[in-house]
Amino acid sequence: MASTSQPLRGKRACKKIFWAVFPHACFILSLVIYAFLGALMFSHIEGNRKVNLSEEYRQFLQNLWYISRNLSDNMTENEEIFREKIHALLNTAERDWFVNPKDIWTFFGSLFFCCTVFTTVGYGNTYPVTRTGKYLCMLYALFGIPLMFLVLTDMGDILATVLSKSYNEFRKLQSKILTSKFCSGLTCNKEDELKSRAQSKIVINEPLTIMEVLKSQPGVRRKPVKYRNAELFEMLIARENELTKPARTKSIERWSSCPELARGKTMSRVIENFDKIGKQLEKLDVPIVLMVLVIFVYISCAAAILPNWETRLDFQEAFYFCFITLTTIGFGDTQLEHPKFFLFFSLYIIIGMEIVFIVFKLGQERLIGLYKKVLSFCGEKKMPSKKVYPK
Repeated sequence: MASTSQPLRGKRACKKIFWAVFPHACFILSLVIYAFLGALMFSHIEGNRKVNLSEEYRQFLQNLWYISRNLSDNMTENEEIFREKIHALLNTAERDWFVNPKDIWTFFGSLFFCCTVFTTVGYGNTYPVTRTGKYLCMLYALFGIPLMFLVLTDMGDILATVLSKSYNEFRKLQSKILTSKFCSGLTCNKEDELKSRAQSKIVINEPLTIMEVLKSQPGVRRKPVKYRNAELFEMLIARENELTKPARTKSIERWSSCPELARGKTMSRVIENFDKIGKQLEKLDVPIVLMVLVIFVYISCAAAILPNWETRLDFQEAFYFCFITLTTIGFGDTQLEHPKFFLFFSLYIIIGMEIVFIVFKLGQERLIGLYKKVLSFCGEKKMPSKKVYPK
């Protein structure tokens, strides 16, 4: 029996783990599929568009031809004028005049564009030009941004749980070290007595009177009156707590003839997991200074790795780029030469955005608390003092 029960327990444990991980994997997989479908759509629409020579492009070429024609043989005299005219003319040029759309809207380029859309980063280096592409971009963002926020909230619960448990374990370890230092030379007889009292549980199944409690505990009668009263009071409190506990709902056992009961119970647990999204993030209570330090270390690690394939970026530029990305500002002033390598950093971006979101949320709570204190302080100052008249 023991040999057959162990595989069953292993299977049940695997099923519990699977159904616990299923909601989180479902959200992430949905986002990945959504990004791949968007990449296929935009690479087909924007990559296969026809490049039409506009009137602005013809005017640009004509002005360039005039400047080169009027240029004299003596370069030293007209070098400064030529440089100013060329600089002003190049500022009016557009990038689409000189780049093939298929070179920009590859699959990885389109995938990078989709990631910048639903993460609300929006670098501005790649953007749809066709009217169909612009309409589809708005529709794509309309459904992609809520999906991204759902993934951020779900992963925020996991991250908040990890951070809160780590912080609580650190505080427990710190308190143990401090108590061991203070209590190293002292004998803790009171703690031993409290532990012995906690271990001896009082089992009372039915409501008893005070006399019955005294008769059922012979050890109480041997002690003085004041100690008997104290222990009697503790017994009554224990009985009151036992009676006021809510009745435990007995779990419905699965019969061999009704396997639907177990399936319904499992699905109800999965639905409860969906309903609990965002609850752990609301309970997070970690110092904001610690979270700022986590962000600094997190961005520093990426800034040290990024220059390995982006040779034009040093540590400072990479740190600036990662901060602008994770805060979803996205100026677009720093362009990547290999955006497909940066796509492997997609998990890094999602986790980093979540850490920044947690810091913003903690900062928001601190600001709200500060505003409450200021308003209460101002309200107390403006309250008129009551005058006491003599009788």
